[in-house]
Amino acid sequence: MHAFGGQVAKRLREAREQAAALIGASPDEIIFTSCGTESDNAALRSALAAHPEKRHIVTSPVEHPAIRSLCQHLAKQGYRVTEVPVNGQGELDMEVYARSLTPDTAIVSLMWANNETGVLFPIQKAAGMAREKDILFHTDAVQAVGKIPINLRDSAVDMLSLSGHKLHAPKGIGVLYIRKGTKFSPLLIGGHQEMGRRGGTENTAGIIALGKACELAAHHMEEENTRVRGLRDKLENEILARVPNTRINGDRSNRIPNTTNISFEFVEGESILLMMDQLGICASSGSACTSGSLQP
Repeated sequence: MHAFGGQVAKRLREAREQAAALIGASPDEIIFTSCGTESDNAALRSALAAHPEKRHIVTSPVEHPAIRSLCQHLAKQGYRVTEVPVNGQGELDMEVYARSLTPDTAIVSLMWANNETGVLFPIQKAAGMAREKDILFHTDAVQAVGKIPINLRDSAVDMLSLSGHKLHAPKGIGVLYIRKGTKFSPLLIGGHQEMGRRGGTENTAGIIALGKACELAAHHMEEENTRVRGLRDKLENEILARVPNTRINGDRSNRIPNTTNISFEFVEGESILLMMDQLGICASSGSACTSGSLQP
């Protein structure tokens, strides 16, 4: 009721509209979360709660740990998990995917763009195939949002996750898109925040910052796909030409414009990273969520 709170509420509504506009959604389909991991967990657990009679999940072996580790955890609780394989270019095997969809499948969760190679999955096609069999479809689009055009009004995607810091918003803010009419069971139960779909005090500063970041991402998307892509390609071409025994991992054409993943034979990745750090170059040998892991 008071003016001070009212002005903040207005900014939150604007941020919801800005986030929705970036992915072609309606503002009431946007739930603000703490991060992409929370969004992923909320999507999968909600789908399983909505269809307790279904005990099957379809995903891939190259998903972010927020999905893959959760699926491994759910498998220990009796759920059946099918990981659709990828080929040497990181492309999804669509024939195996089609055979994996069964009447017992509660949800499909596939990433829009890989978080390490940038390779794009055919999400629109995969979501359409799931809808034909009345199966919920979720995509972890953390890497893709703001890098490539996304219009959920014209898709069969039921739920989508994004994370603010991938758009240059602060860490600690994310979004879960839930298509109108999709049955949803909250992961966090408490107050009536986020239209009763996510309890807990809103991260107002983070939400407002994310809204602005979404607006800026839409404005600069063409630059991502021209100037940034050109810089990435120049870097890769020069490394391949000058450094022996190197290769680009993943499909070089079907990927987001800001990501490169390069293998150097006969040299440990950690050694390269230490030397690059001394030169002021920031790089990693895997995603932040796999830091400390020796798994490839």
